[in-house]
Amino acid sequence: MWRLLSGAFMGWSLGSNDSANTFGTAVFSHKIRYRTAVVLCAVFVIVGAVLEGGRGMRTLGGLVEQTRNSAFVASLAAGLTVTLMTVLKLPVSTSQAVVGAIIGIGLVRRTGDYSGLFRVVVAWVATPIGAMIAAMILYPLLGRLLEVARLNIFTRDLLVKWGLIAAGCYGAYALGANNVANVSGVYVQTGQLTELQAALLGGGSIALGALTFSRNVMVTVGKKLVRLDPFSAFIAVLSMATVVHFFAKVGVPVSTSHGIVGAVLGLGLLKGMQTIRARTLLWIVFGWLGTPSIALVMAYFTFALLF
Repeated sequence: MWRLLSGAFMGWSLGSNDSANTFGTAVFSHKIRYRTAVVLCAVFVIVGAVLEGGRGMRTLGGLVEQTRNSAFVASLAAGLTVTLMTVLKLPVSTSQAVVGAIIGIGLVRRTGDYSGLFRVVVAWVATPIGAMIAAMILYPLLGRLLEVARLNIFTRDLLVKWGLIAAGCYGAYALGANNVANVSGVYVQTGQLTELQAALLGGGSIALGALTFSRNVMVTVGKKLVRLDPFSAFIAVLSMATVVHFFAKVGVPVSTSHGIVGAVLGLGLLKGMQTIRARTLLWIVFGWLGTPSIALVMAYFTFALLF
């Protein structure tokens, strides 16, 4: 059972990094308190993991035949990689970290069927593009509906506030449904956990990460990339959540980080490229490229040395 500790650590690191993608823009548009945001995130992550986390677990489990030792190393390497990126305040893809680690172990063992990897990589590329397109469609569409409704400023402000909260909860649900596979999917394949047990372990540890260590990445997502007004923040989270939930239904673990950054960039394109902070964007892209590579190397050498 001690091997499950690396899965719990992976979940904690995922929660500390990716919870920013659900409520970061809302917190820094000053419509919801940080503490309220992380509690709501924790609750809905667990609900999403339990209700819809199984499909992604089966996808990840099919990449490489897992043993209990390989599951332990994959989770440990991915967790350490994501924690490193969290310390650097970078929103990164835990899906990339886990897949990188699984491939690293597969290279050591010279086993693995990577035919399903193409579908995963395509989904990684499609996530930010899909969220960008969704944001560029929803922003003018819903903005026009608000204009037609002719709400007074107080009613509009209240509507946007509750819209932000609802979108954040939906984003947290989608995060749990899609990304719990990254945390505990390998343990299902090795027979250590049932899908329900894996969902509870993964969802609970993600929730703990959100509650304890998520502020740093929230600053990057909600403040440093593009400064968003409350309505734009609502559109960004809604766009990300819709795309990530779609891939949860398909059964492909993707990145909420890719989704939220794609949505924010879409809004930046609508508002003018000068609103996008290029240096922050380049630093985030560096994190995206480095995450699977670092996890792969770390898992390769750890597994080779220990087992």
